[in-house]
Amino acid sequence: MRRAIEERADDVGFPAVKRAATALSEAYREGRTARLASDEAIAAYLVTRMPATYAAARAVLGELRGMEIASMLDIGAGTGAAALAARELFPGASQITLIERDPSLAETALLFLPGAAAIHADLSRMTEFPPHDLVVAAWSLGELSGNIAARLWDAARVALVVIEPGTPRGAALIRSVREELLAAGAHMIAPCPAAMPCPLAEPDWCHFAERVERSSLHRRVKDGALGYEDEKYSYVALARNQAPPGWARVLRRPRHHPGLIELELCTPHGVEAKRIARRDRPAFRAARKAEWGGRYCAGA
Repeated sequence: MRRAIEERADDVGFPAVKRAATALSEAYREGRTARLASDEAIAAYLVTRMPATYAAARAVLGELRGMEIASMLDIGAGTGAAALAARELFPGASQITLIERDPSLAETALLFLPGAAAIHADLSRMTEFPPHDLVVAAWSLGELSGNIAARLWDAARVALVVIEPGTPRGAALIRSVREELLAAGAHMIAPCPAAMPCPLAEPDWCHFAERVERSSLHRRVKDGALGYEDEKYSYVALARNQAPPGWARVLRRPRHHPGLIELELCTPHGVEAKRIARRDRPAFRAARKAEWGGRYCAGA
């Protein structure tokens, strides 16, 4: 993927990619929808955003491991990051369909996903979606004026995943989708350990982060000093069938002290703060492996 991205950027030229990346960054900071209307803008997006969205989508879709997924529908597919992650995690998914309004973005996505099918359509105008085992809407629902969650759920034969930016606005949208579809009979997969009302109260919000290594081209384009970035996201994964409980979700980065680890967990009983001492060896061993956004089970 990185090689293909860098080849695309070389074709456009570094100065043009850098200018387009600056314009994209300004749009994101101002809360505007960034329109990828030129080769330069698409190349800039591929360099600066696709590796991070791919990494976050892969982390989320990893929660569905073990499910039988033979087909996948990517809603608002963009350059295909979510579908690419799904293809890696579910090699048996022989049917991948992308729905994307912009033909240029769909053509770019198909370069990464040979054999996939693309539908050029405006999501907000579609009254129904073609049924697939897995339906994914990644960084797309927040750009729509209407609510299409129920229509997406109708199309999901096995599971539905919705991912949005890890901002208060993105988390609020995820919470709304979660509440609507749980009431419609969906079962929780992740991130919540149970289908209880969300225990997080404002100004807090449910979000996670995936650390992504920056390429040298990314650092040059963004004038970045760090060799990595943290992609923050909020999400919900829902299934037709009940998922087994018995674990908690790590809500913050674990805090490590000599002989002590502090965890903030979302459990079936609400948010719990745990201080785990070294003398509790099974729990301490599990806490050392715990990561922000991951599952935690004491003694695991």
